Formats: sequence, structure tokens, C-alpha cells
Amino acid sequence: MDLKKDAKQILEAIGGQENIAAATHCVTRLRLSLHDESKVDQEKLESIESVKGSFSTNGQFQIVIGQGTVEKMYKELNELGVGEATKDDVKAASSEKMNPLQRAIKTLADIFIPILPAIVTAGLLMGIYNIFSGTGIFFDEKSLIDVYPQWSDLANIINLIANTAFVFLPGLIGWSAVKKFGGNPLLGIVLGLMLVHPDLLNAWSYGEAVKEGSVPKWNLFGLEVEKIGYQGQVLPVLFASYILAKIDVFLRQRIPDSIQLLIVGPVALLVTGFITFIAIGPLMFGLGNLITDGLVSIFENFAALGGLIYGALYPVMVITGMHHTFLAVDIQLIGNTGTTFLWPILALSNISQGSAALGMMVATKDEKLRGLAGSSGVSAWLGITEPALFGVNLRYKFPFIAALVSSAVAALIITVQNVQASSIGVGGVPGIFSILPEDWLFFLVGMAIVIVLPFAATYLIAKGRKV
Repeated sequence: MDLKKDAKQILEAIGGQENIAAATHCVTRLRLSLHDESKVDQEKLESIESVKGSFSTNGQFQIVIGQGTVEKMYKELNELGVGEATKDDVKAASSEKMNPLQRAIKTLADIFIPILPAIVTAGLLMGIYNIFSGTGIFFDEKSLIDVYPQWSDLANIINLIANTAFVFLPGLIGWSAVKKFGGNPLLGIVLGLMLVHPDLLNAWSYGEAVKEGSVPKWNLFGLEVEKIGYQGQVLPVLFASYILAKIDVFLRQRIPDSIQLLIVGPVALLVTGFITFIAIGPLMFGLGNLITDGLVSIFENFAALGGLIYGALYPVMVITGMHHTFLAVDIQLIGNTGTTFLWPILALSNISQGSAALGMMVATKDEKLRGLAGSSGVSAWLGITEPALFGVNLRYKFPFIAALVSSAVAALIITVQNVQASSIGVGGVPGIFSILPEDWLFFLVGMAIVIVLPFAATYLIAKGRKV
């Protein structure tokens, strides 16, 4: 492989150096912000030996090169005059081409993606705890720790470690959101932890306290403010973080550096704290409950239709980037109800896209396509679908349709059977560890559907078309 030659050809295929606003790379892909994507010669680009695929998403044009090789390719492009840039530079350049809705979705993605490793880790650990505590897995109507109580303390420690990210979720969101909005992320952590302070009534006990008339309150000069926490809530800390960041930036621009430490933090937190407990918290808490209650009601009354539609639309939302908004919805559902019925559908949808790509790998005689389909298919089974989706399935269309239909069918079945996840985990084959143990059987049925159907359909169509 002549990387120098390939770099020149890539540059020509994407419209030349003057068409590049910013360029960087990740583990496997070149990530470019182009002035005009219509100038890209897709056929010429795909014919280059080192290029395994390409796709456009969220204002970025990404070229799949491969792990290790992508760094060398990026250096070759730098030597040809393409300036080095950071991922933030490329994101900033890409965001200029987005409409308001795309910017809003990108903002949510930029807030939740940095904290995703903590949430996924917590989800996997909760899956391990579910194996210890779930009844009917190893013994009829008994859990592992019921039969072997000496393992209960170990299971409890695992559960404590797993639950930490969810118990203190507002702290994680506060850090990421305030950082995104331009404020001091350390103040964001304090804000988030303030909303789950142990002196506050736990949000999960709020409903019972309302029934009993025992909700604690502050009396602020005649104004009664409910003294409640916001455990597992997303909207209150998001809006409070925006207010905190704007106050922080406003004060830092006007107060001398010598006294900023004494004024900026205390004033920003005090003002934001009062606004949050008096207005933002109660309003967003109510809105969050309204959203989750509405979703639960729809899926309870129209389970089959809801599962079918969400299962079919999820891959389409990945194409537009809108799937990031449902991460917040999943977290809100878990915070309010303890489980989510949306995330299992996501996991099956990812597996379906991977199976379709693997069907292409087995059917095609094109060595380059076979390599891309194989690596991207396995990646999708492990929760990363973009390479399979944009590099293979959408490129040939019929694998994408096969995967979409299969995930819709599987989603219908698991939704009718009320399959629930206790947490957000890896959105692929390992996702079963986040499913409630009593729902494993029907989730495995769904997995069988999204493994077999898209693979078989893609294979047969590809063979018929001699791809």
C-alpha cells in the first residue's frame, strides 16, 4: 500500500485542499469538515486502495482507513499541506453548517457522550449484579445469593459500585454540561451533587411523601420551597447548568482576576441554586415526569405499534444523529421507573445492522468490501454501528432495509413481552447483561431474529445481484 500516493488521491477525490475547513482523525477514520461535500467524487474515493468506506454525519465527512494506518495517512495529508486540527476544531467547523435542530441534537450529544463510559460501565456492572440476584437463572424461584448467602456481600459491593454513576448522575451531567456551555466544569460538579445532597428528600421517595403530606419545605420569607432532590433526573441539571455557565462567564469577564476566586464561584452557585430549587427544579421535574409518563402510557396501550415504529425508526435516527437525544430519555426513564423499555430495542437494532454487514462479508467476492463488512459488522455487534451503517449497509441500501425490517420485527416482539433493561450498557450482543434476568428469554428470541434474518436476507440478495 502506497500511502503517499493514496493521500494524494484522497485529497483529489474530496475536492482538493481548498475544500477542507478542518481535518483530524480518530482510531479508524479521517474526520473532515468540508466546505462543500458535493465536490466529493465518491466513486473515485471508494476505489482508492487504503479507503475502506466513507460517510457523512453531523456535518463531518468521515473516511474509514483502519486502525494504525489512519495515523500514517493523516501525517501524509499533513505533508501535502492539510493543517493539523483537533476534534474540537473539526466539530466547530462542522457545526457552522448545521440548522438549529441539528445544533440542539449536537449539544445533547456533546454533553452525554463524554459521560457515556461511566454509564455503560455502571450498566455492565449492574448486569453482573443481576446475575447474582436474579431469580430463576440458576435455580427455580431463587437467586444465586439466596442459595449461597456467603456471596451476598460481594454482590452488594458490586451493586454499590454499579449504582454510583446513577446515584450521582447529576454530578456527571453538571460537569459535562457546564463545560459544554463554557463555564467552570468543577462548579458544574458541585451543582450536580448539590441536587442530590443527602439533606434533601430523595426523588424516588417524593411520590410517597406527597401522599402522606410529609414533603419537607424551606420557608424563604414566606415563600415555601419544596426541599427535594433530583436523583436520576436529567432536565433539572441540564437547565441549571446552562444558567450556572452563563453567570460564571458573565462574572469572569467583569471581575478582576485577583478577586475572582472570592466572588465568581460563590455568587454563581448561590444564584443558580436559588433559581433551581425555586423554579427550574420543580418545573423540569414535572416536565420530565410528564415525558416519561407519556412514553410509558403509549407503550403500555399500544405496545406492538410502539415497538414496531421505534425499532424501524432507530436506524434512521442514527443517520440524522437524533439517536443521541434518546440517551437522555433512557436515563430519565431509569430515574423515574427504575428500568427502560427503549434501550433493549436500541441494542437489537445495532445487532441487526451488524448482521446485515456480516451477510455482505460472506456473500461478496470483493476483497476490500469483505474486509470492511467484516470489521464493521463485528463493531456493530459490540455497539458501534456507524462504520457498518454508512460504510456498507446504506451504500448498498438492501442490507440497511433488511436490518431495519428485522429490528422492527424483533422490537415488536420484545415490546409486547415488556422486556426491560435496568441500565444502559453496551448496545450490542453484550447488552443482554443490562436486561432484567426474567426478560432474558424473550430478549434472546429478539437477538436470534436480528442475527439470522438480516444476515440471511442480505446474503441471498447480494448473491442474487452478484455484489
